[in-house]
Amino acid sequence: MDRELTAAGIDPASVVSAEDLGGGTYNRAVRLRLADGRRLVLKIAPSAPGLSYEHDLLATEAEYYRLVPGPLPSVVGAGPGFLLMTEVPGVPWSGVPGTGPHLRAELGGIVAGLHRVTGGGFGYLQDPLHPTWPSAFTAMVDAVLSDAVRYGVRLPRPAAEIAHLVRRHEPLLALVTTPVLVHFDLWDGNILLDDGRVSGIIDAERAFWGDPVAEFVSLTLFRDLDAPLLEGYGAARFDAPARRRLTLYRVYLGLIMLTEMVPRQDTNADRERFVSAWLAEHLDAAQRAL
Repeated sequence: MDRELTAAGIDPASVVSAEDLGGGTYNRAVRLRLADGRRLVLKIAPSAPGLSYEHDLLATEAEYYRLVPGPLPSVVGAGPGFLLMTEVPGVPWSGVPGTGPHLRAELGGIVAGLHRVTGGGFGYLQDPLHPTWPSAFTAMVDAVLSDAVRYGVRLPRPAAEIAHLVRRHEPLLALVTTPVLVHFDLWDGNILLDDGRVSGIIDAERAFWGDPVAEFVSLTLFRDLDAPLLEGYGAARFDAPARRRLTLYRVYLGLIMLTEMVPRQDTNADRERFVSAWLAEHLDAAQRAL
């Protein structure tokens, strides 16, 4: 940790306290309190192997915070394998019971602001960009399917069949012509609440340039779209093509969630069965939509 702090211009001797935050599934996060009163968070990348896209993720996260306006951390320092940033006040939404629909509407408005950032190509920030969304998304799916084969993951359908199913939807994906910066990990654990308001968005290391509809996969993880979220976002509803694309993006997230269990040595059989069934459900939905 001293090496990363020194590289970021922080004297390690100025650290009054350091607390491992836990709760993450990939990078290590440490909350730091400095002698001058600043509260920072240091993230350090693991040395263990991961999925193909899981490289230079902290550089992606730093770039996201630099590009996107909103209730986000500010980058203090970044370098190979680490990111130092300001701490955003609040606690994860996942640990706050009994919140009302007004917070979902507020979140929708915040996400609409995040999506004002557009780019010149499609795909992961840490990889070469593609000129079109179909070429980027099929490459993303191909990569995680290759990971699944490499790690011997039991998929609900053969990898080649899933790849073919996605390619059959390329005309639908071609409707997306503007690359929007998508966080893609906005589940309740990465949304902070403070004093009854949405106070922060964190953990943007999995961001990519793509279809803003993809954001709603994690925003509605394991549930359907809700009216307050959509109204806050500024969309009365998603039309049929958008809902069909959302199904494809749920397939992609399901592939990631199922495949990453192997390199992370997650042996929870109940979780594996649940994710596999969720993935199979959306594969069937994508097939029916053709």
